[in-house]
Amino acid sequence: RPLPLSYMVFDGPALQPPLVFLHGLLGSKGNFRAIARALVQRSGRKVLTVDARNHGESPHSPVMSYEAMSLDVQRLLRQLHLPKCVLVGHSMGGKTAMTLALQQPDLVERLVSVDISPTESVTVTDFQAYIAAMRRVSIPARIPRSTARRLAEDQLSPVVQVSAVRQFLLTNLVESEGRYTWRVNLEAISHHLAKIMGFPVFHAPYPGPTLFLAGSDSPYISSEDYPEIERLFPEAEIQYIPGAGHWVHADKSQEFITAICNFLL
Repeated sequence: RPLPLSYMVFDGPALQPPLVFLHGLLGSKGNFRAIARALVQRSGRKVLTVDARNHGESPHSPVMSYEAMSLDVQRLLRQLHLPKCVLVGHSMGGKTAMTLALQQPDLVERLVSVDISPTESVTVTDFQAYIAAMRRVSIPARIPRSTARRLAEDQLSPVVQVSAVRQFLLTNLVESEGRYTWRVNLEAISHHLAKIMGFPVFHAPYPGPTLFLAGSDSPYISSEDYPEIERLFPEAEIQYIPGAGHWVHADKSQEFITAICNFLL
């Protein structure tokens, strides 16, 4: 059963299909706020940023699969009366976008998969360790937010050694009635992590224009993935942004925005 997703709209004057951004694992719609504003200015198109199920302000569910997340986005497109869109998905959001394009190609004018391929990601990811570390965090009730954040960061740091990654994970720390919790559904995500790291089986390709936009310093799209990319996305272009890691849009935001705008031409 598709869920009603939380989303933000950044309005633009252009009549072309809007861009719909789908974030990665443990992310949220706020990850693309600055990018969305810049793309409205550069392209004129409306931009939506969306919280996936079990993330951000969207509902929680024990079900976590790309087929289910695709149906959630399809429900949102119908709700907003959008017959077509440009799907831009990072990591988990990229696999959701690819799934939707392969299931319902008529809904997708163009597709951008950011630093993820339609293959298994198990060997290149640290997310299992991150989730386990987040689940172990313990914070006393009714302390200042700054103190809670510092305590959470101290507890994450032995496992999550890159400061930028810790700050990204800490965007999920929220306070409710004096208690601090993670707004992501770590239980459901942990239970389905193997499925999230994989990708569904498809036989019919998506025929539309597709951009695989990768970070040159990231292992998530390699030459070993090219045959499967070409099989499922025969019109695909693969582009690497120099000096960017897995979070391409955060590491090299201007280059990322320019690559998206060039793809829209």
